[in-house]
Amino acid sequence: MTRAASVDPAYSDTEADDRDVPLSFAVSGRTIASFDWPGQCLAVAITPMLKTVLHRVALAALLGGLLLGGLHADWDFAQISRQSQALYGPLGEGKARIDAWQNLMATQKQGTELERLQVVNRFFNQQLRYVEDIDLWHEVDYWATPVQALIKGAGDCEDYAIAKYFSLRRMGIPSEKLRITYVKALRQNRAHMVLTYYSTPQAQPLVLDSLMDAIKPASQRPDLLPVYAFNGEGLWLTGAGGNKKVGDTKRLSRWQDLLKKMQAEGFPAEPVY
Repeated sequence: MTRAASVDPAYSDTEADDRDVPLSFAVSGRTIASFDWPGQCLAVAITPMLKTVLHRVALAALLGGLLLGGLHADWDFAQISRQSQALYGPLGEGKARIDAWQNLMATQKQGTELERLQVVNRFFNQQLRYVEDIDLWHEVDYWATPVQALIKGAGDCEDYAIAKYFSLRRMGIPSEKLRITYVKALRQNRAHMVLTYYSTPQAQPLVLDSLMDAIKPASQRPDLLPVYAFNGEGLWLTGAGGNKKVGDTKRLSRWQDLLKKMQAEGFPAEPVY
């Protein structure tokens, strides 16, 4: 079970007003393509020299994109295993779970986004057993890395959501489609975390939950009330008008600690996960 204490104090004064909002995270905002650019902006006389400059800039951007893509793809699992063993000791049965995780991401990344959601959700629901942080880590609220969770073969609700998030990012799903979402589970009357997926910015999210293998739309999860959501690019608070972006995850200390632990395990330091 995750706890309200895992939210930085900066957010505590907003939670009470937003907890009774249905699990609907409609995202407002416009992309650059949606603006109506004046026609005269396109009527620019491009000289041969300007064409050359534009060509070189485009080539540089392409090369930069390829380099960044290479960095994003560079998860060296041999190095990750070595560094994790140095940090945590013998991996034991966790080594087989980490190998299965690596194989899953390598073999299933070509499926549709929905297929990737399903295999990742099912994988972690089957590989991990639910154990409270206080029993597993002897801390009230501890956010484990995917490697730590797989070594233990166990985790709390946020550990499932975190592992699913990084797996799907690795498998090519953009961060803007994924949010780790802090909710209140009404039936259990406790704090809970799930992963939500948006096929489009305005779409109703799908919920990936450690409590069930079925992935359901938020409208079919009236047992969950949202409090806040985040990904590698920002943090949102829910409210009557939908979601409100309130900042980046630099303000979420447990997330920053998690990224540092993953770097120590051998994962690359990326600008945005």
